[in-house]
Amino acid sequence: MHATRQRLLDAGLPMLLKHGYNDLGIQALLEATGTPKGSFYHHFRDKESFALEVVDQYMRGAHEALDACLGDESLAPLDRVRRFFEMTGQRYRSEGYMGCLLGGLGQELSGISDVFRHKIGECFTQLAERIATCLQEAQARGDLPADSDAIALASLLVDCWEGAALRSRLRCDPAPLDAMLDFYFRSALGACAT
Repeated sequence: MHATRQRLLDAGLPMLLKHGYNDLGIQALLEATGTPKGSFYHHFRDKESFALEVVDQYMRGAHEALDACLGDESLAPLDRVRRFFEMTGQRYRSEGYMGCLLGGLGQELSGISDVFRHKIGECFTQLAERIATCLQEAQARGDLPADSDAIALASLLVDCWEGAALRSRLRCDPAPLDAMLDFYFRSALGACAT
């Protein structure tokens, strides 16, 4: 990938997290990266296409983290799932509780942009499907009942996480994320396992 293009995408991620889509100024992005205006439009059609590519880059990182956590066969499947979310929470803390790019953009844009609503919805579906695969492995081991709905459980986990991530961002505090994980793994999955 062209170095200028990658530099813009790398800078765009924290700027979108901090400012959101509507307050992301292209001029501020150009100044932060030392990029001429013409170079931006050489690599991206417009601000929307740029932000969509930032989402793609964010998802590549999410899939890499999922690969690392869900592929760690030294842990039981449910522990792998929890580890992914714990690591994500640690990243939020290291970034100053800016939270989830998908959640932030989804809240900001889903009511006004079908493009972003569909894109972000698909991203959440991909995350839930990856998690569901690990929950199905837990079923095969007998850690969850064979008749539990792994997709529904995974979707619920993603939904609960996004709400907790918003509360964590508002409070600049990891407590909502930690409490949600404890509740989910004790109550939602615990109820399935009994």
